[in-house]
Order: sequence, then structure tokens, then C-alpha cells
Amino acid sequence: MAAGYLDILRTRHAARLLAGTLVGRLPNGTAHIAIVLFTRAEGGSYTLAGALAAAYGLATAVGQPLLGRAVDLYGQPRVQLPAAVVSALGMAALALAGLGSLPVAYAAVVVAGVFTPPLEGGLRALWPTVLGCEDRVHRAYAMDAVAQEIMFTVGPLLVTVLVSLWSPAAALLVINAIGVLGALSVVLSEPSRAWRSAPREAHWLGALRSPGLLALLGAFFFVGVALGSITVAGVAYADDHGRESVYGWLMAALGLGALIGGAVYGARQWAGAPERRLRVVVALLALGYLPLMLTPGVPAMTALAALAGVFLAPAIACSFIVVDRHAPQGTVTEAFSWLVTTFGVGAAAGTAVAGPAVELGGTAWSFAVAGAGGVAALLVLLATGRVLADPGRTPAVVAGSENDRNGAAEPGFSSGHKA
Repeated sequence: MAAGYLDILRTRHAARLLAGTLVGRLPNGTAHIAIVLFTRAEGGSYTLAGALAAAYGLATAVGQPLLGRAVDLYGQPRVQLPAAVVSALGMAALALAGLGSLPVAYAAVVVAGVFTPPLEGGLRALWPTVLGCEDRVHRAYAMDAVAQEIMFTVGPLLVTVLVSLWSPAAALLVINAIGVLGALSVVLSEPSRAWRSAPREAHWLGALRSPGLLALLGAFFFVGVALGSITVAGVAYADDHGRESVYGWLMAALGLGALIGGAVYGARQWAGAPERRLRVVVALLALGYLPLMLTPGVPAMTALAALAGVFLAPAIACSFIVVDRHAPQGTVTEAFSWLVTTFGVGAAAGTAVAGPAVELGGTAWSFAVAGAGGVAALLVLLATGRVLADPGRTPAVVAGSENDRNGAAEPGFSSGHKA
């Protein structure tokens, strides 16, 4: 697989697009951490930190489908770069104004969230044009997933380093300035400037008319709850141990676990229905979150965080093919947008619930929110097994098609369908 990755990176524009997208997404990937650390440094409570992070997450969930549609209508450069600049200005307003006026603070994070540029979907729209061959496009999706886990591993460490060297406010400013440069690199590239959307099938419910997709979205709402709650729980654990750096190590361990799990999962082909496999992976994901409630010493807790992350990337990767199988014809892009949105709403809910959980019952209770989210996701999948067992249509993954813009093909899985 390493040789295949190198072949892709040698392709003209590929390395630039991948790197620019990852750098451009850095503000979004670290926003919850940066907001929580900034709020605590300003003297805000855990509840306020969770609420601000939740407001950002909800705003991002609202903005992504809207900005994605704008990209389809007007092209990438006219939407992605202005959105990145406005989002960065929102975070700058938070950093400079502080928490003196809570309405201003909430408005700043909402603006930053709503205008977060949809760079991830944009990259997956560009891969077919850049790489051409269907096999190389699917390999690029796997490489993209692994590279994102590296970003989520390095990002928290970068935030904590910036906080240690300067301040949480400086971290917000620097991270978002770097994000604008990443978006600029992408939109100035030839593939981004030349890309145009293909016509899409219209329906007032769109992808949401699929019962199977609704079941999947319900499950991944609770996966988002689990992941979002860990953001606040990790800060509480670090406070208990008197070192801000502990938080960065926990989040980095979580990302490292997901990196390892995603790399192993994507390196092989899987037999059987992906819906059945998704239930197994989510069960293992929930099982990995439960031991976090023990809150042992820092070395053991870091190891548990890495273990908890192992099955996150496989669960998301498996959900890709399930989306493709259940989305109505011509609505796969919209279906992926709803998956991102639902996951984001769940993460926002998790951060909002975990804050009061810390103050009511301590750190262990906030980690219990993560375990409960994982269990709830599994229960949704079990309860809707019959609906998920009937995709209703044969997936059609064609490189370069409008219907596969967001990479419906799951890395490492062969559907057996030939385009």
C-alpha cells in the first residue's frame, strides 16, 4: 500500500491538494480543544467551555451543507477562500475580545463555525479529475483518511505547544492564520480553479428519504456524542493532574489509535455485508470508551485513550460504503454532507453534556458520557438492523461521477460491482 501512496503523491497537484486541505482543516480539527483551553484560561467554567465548543460544532454542522451547495453552484475558489477568511476572523474576534461579553463570544464562535470551508468534500471532488483511474481514486481516499488521522494526532499537540509558548489566545490566532494559508494553496491550484459540479437529481427530501440512511445518521449522532464529550472530559482529567500538556497527550493518543486502526482496516479487503460489519466495529468502539471511566494515572490513561481511538476510523470508513448503499440515486454527496452534519451535531451535544457532568459528578462522569454514546450508537444499529439490511439499490461507484464526489467507496472493501 505504501508504494501505491507514493504513486499518488507523485501525480501532479496531488501532494499540494492533500497538504493544503489538511492544513486548511487544521482550525476545524483543533477548534474544540482551542476553545476549551481558551475559556478555562479566561476563567470560564467547564459548562461555559462546553457550551462555546458546542455552539461552534452546531454552527459548523449547519454551515457545511450550505457551503457545499454554494461550492456546487459557484465553484471552489469563490466559496472556499472567503469562507476560510471569515471563519478565521470569527476566531480572532473571540481571541481578542475574550469572555467579557458572552453574546460577543457566542457570536464569534458561531461565525467561525458557519463559515468553516468544506475543504474535505472539495478534495474528494477533485481526486477523480487529478488521478483519473478508479483504483487510484479509491487508494487516494484511503490515503486521505490516514493523513487526516495524522492531523488529528499532531493538531492537539500543536495547540498545547502554542499555549505553552504564548497563550490560548495566540493559539487561536496562529492556528486560524495557518488554516487560511492552507485554503489559499488549494483554491489557487489548477484543478480547484477548473472544477465544476455535474447536475444533480432534485427531491425535496433528497437523501433523507432513505430509511437506511436515517438509521445510520441516528447511530452516528451518538458516535459524535461520544467523541465530543471526550474533549471536555480530557481537559477535566488534565486539570486533576495539574498539567495542561496531559490534555494534548490524551487527544494525540486518541488520534494515534484512530490512525493505527484506520491504516490496518484499510489495508485489507473485507467480505460480507458492511452493515453487519459496522455493528461489530461500533460495538468494539463502545467497548473501548468504557474503560476511560476508570481515570487511572497518566501513562495508563494515555494507553486507554489510544485503545479507545482504534475503532473510530474503521467505523467511519465502514459507514462510507453504507452511505453509498442506502443513499437514493444521485444523492450520495448530499448523504455524506448529512453524515458530517449529524456527526458534528452529536459532537456538539457531547461537549455540552460533558461540562455539567464534570461539575456534578467529576471527571469519571464526563468519560461516562462517552461510553454511553458508544452504547447508544450500537443500540440504534441493532434496533434498525432490518432497515439497514435492505439497501434498496445497488451502489454504483464511478470515478469522476457526481455521485461519488465524497468517496463513497470504502477503502479496503470491494463491493463486487463493476462500473
